[in-house]
Amino acid sequence: MEKQYKDCLTKTPITELLNTAFLIRERHFGNQVTIHIINNAQNGHCPEDCSYCAQAKTADSKIETYGLKPAEEMLEEATRAYEQGAHRYCMVLSGRGPTPTKINQITDVIRTIKRKHPDKEVCLSAGLLNDGMAVALQQAGLDRLNHNINTSEDNYAEICTTHTYMDRINTLNSAQKAGLSLCSGVIVGMGESHDELIAMALKLKSLNVRSIPINFLIPVPGTPFENCNTLTPEFCLRVLCLFRLINPDAEIRMAAGREYHLRSLQVMGLYPANSLFMDGYLNTVGTQQFETLKMIQDAGFEIESNKTVDALLAELGAETTEKSVPLKTKDALRPVQTQLNAH
Repeated sequence: MEKQYKDCLTKTPITELLNTAFLIRERHFGNQVTIHIINNAQNGHCPEDCSYCAQAKTADSKIETYGLKPAEEMLEEATRAYEQGAHRYCMVLSGRGPTPTKINQITDVIRTIKRKHPDKEVCLSAGLLNDGMAVALQQAGLDRLNHNINTSEDNYAEICTTHTYMDRINTLNSAQKAGLSLCSGVIVGMGESHDELIAMALKLKSLNVRSIPINFLIPVPGTPFENCNTLTPEFCLRVLCLFRLINPDAEIRMAAGREYHLRSLQVMGLYPANSLFMDGYLNTVGTQQFETLKMIQDAGFEIESNKTVDALLAELGAETTEKSVPLKTKDALRPVQTQLNAH
């Protein structure tokens, strides 16, 4: 089995690998894609030194910083997210972890969102949590807690020194004990080996993580990793397939960096993955809603929503209507003659 996983990252023909992964994905999720929209609810002022993050204390990324958004703003953003086809609204707080006061504020927001949108899901990423905080969030109606392991245990000290890999595992354990569904994923492209990638996928399986975002490192200017760009589109597809093979019934998300690294092969990521983010990420821009929805539609997938892709595209209106096919001009048809005439 270990050899099969290693071959997945190196030797197995990519078309064969994608087909195998898709058959597993189809068995568990059909042709549905789950859309997530992320809300950067609190930005910057973080005391941690995570090397990949624009919000880290060691970063010089010129981001706009602000404290926790008012409850009314977060509620309105949740409503907009669901109207745009999101099945899950994800709130993210910067910092090491929330204070008791912040837990009270965010639980109030969660209760209000769940009252207004009882059939939709809420996910929260709030840093390191203890058992009591996890219980409070679960009692408020939180559906899922996100806390990524990011990289392997052996590699963790290379990307962060202000907290440990086990700090993250302890937070996931607290969430699980409280009855929260787990969302935890990785960032690929931070110097990890193939063996470490396999170990990460197996660790998430052992924790029974139900949602696994696969992020591909975005070399954000001002971070220690700003010049780190080692990924290829094919390798990114292989990683998505690896996590699908090891976690067959988990939600595999084609997350941050899909546009940057998968490029023209991005749509192929939907064959192993069954979810994605729409509307960008914490501090970086993604594809426009229209492009993302058209990609889903063009590949023959549907979305997990009370709205169809067709309806959502229609709601986007005239601004995103596909343009008519342009005809070549005379200059384009006769470029040599045009150049001669210019002289």
